[in-house]
Amino acid sequence: MKQNMKLLSIGTATIAAATLLTALPAQAYVGPGAGLSLLSALWAVLAAVFVAVGFVLLWPIRKMMRNRKRAQQNGSGTTSHSTHSAHSHQPKA
Repeated sequence: MKQNMKLLSIGTATIAAATLLTALPAQAYVGPGAGLSLLSALWAVLAAVFVAVGFVLLWPIRKMMRNRKRAQQNGSGTTSHSTHSAHSHQPKA
């Protein structure tokens, strides 16, 4: 009984492999709409990848520019008018 099951599974695997490996011509037509949809989806994916990579690569440069700008503002010794007025009008306890 085990020998029959083994032969059956080998035969099934052989038939499945032969079916999958046999290439038959497809009698189908793909219209221009499907091709344009595929191209537009491909362009969208490529654009998303490039934008994501660009943001990751530009992140340190943007951070450096912000830090430099912040350092220039703090180093000049000027403070905003709103911080002085906010502290001067607080009631004393």
